[in-house]
Amino acid sequence: MIYNEFFIRALFAGIGIILSTGPLGCFIVWQRMTYFGDTIAHSALLGVAFSLMLNLPLPLCIFMVAALTSIILLQIQKSEFIASDAILGVITHSTISISLIMLSFMTWVNTDLTSFLFGDILAVNTNDIIIIWSAGILNIVILIKIWKSLLATTVNYELAKAEGMQPEKVKLIFTMITALMISISIKFIGITLITSLLILPTVTARRFATSPENMVILTTVIGILGVILGLYGSLIFDTPSGPSIIITSLIFFILSFLRDLKK
Repeated sequence: MIYNEFFIRALFAGIGIILSTGPLGCFIVWQRMTYFGDTIAHSALLGVAFSLMLNLPLPLCIFMVAALTSIILLQIQKSEFIASDAILGVITHSTISISLIMLSFMTWVNTDLTSFLFGDILAVNTNDIIIIWSAGILNIVILIKIWKSLLATTVNYELAKAEGMQPEKVKLIFTMITALMISISIKFIGITLITSLLILPTVTARRFATSPENMVILTTVIGILGVILGLYGSLIFDTPSGPSIIITSLIFFILSFLRDLKK
């Protein structure tokens, strides 16, 4: 019965997270922002350090750092003095290094970084589920409102700008809700795995999708199946829940190539 309660709570949390990662992952792939999302996720470790140092709520600190990182990245991308991939690498490794140094000075804090790096979705409680679903629904509402403009910006930035769709504002909103999703999810999925949850279901769905809307739906369905089967597998084989979900999504991606082999 205890395991059932853990499983059900984790299941609700995982599906709530997928509500955000599904549509957001599609735009991240379409805009070729995979490393952008990875940088935001890794910068979250700095939020963890600030949370422990200042004794502030973890999601708040992670969101503030992730949001600030997003804004900095958007501004730097406008510059022609340094390549985007170079600055992404600089910020990723710099924030990780600063975080580890900060944590090393906090001798009064006894924390296990493994839980932040790989998460523990089985540790979710009712309040966590409420927060996850609230954030997921908020992300969906915002995405619906900016869908047309964000899609136009993804297809042709200059044309969207000429049409008065305010692509810079739309892109900023998109990065903010991505930062929000990451800040909420890291506790359960982990810093190192959250990008995989964004990307794997998306690239799998891309092989079968016939339209942007269809791809978002397929991505969400594949993501939910990955959560269900991954959690079930983690209970059966006694494996970490987060990595089990990611491996299940990886298996779906590999299986998607069977269609090509049949041809």
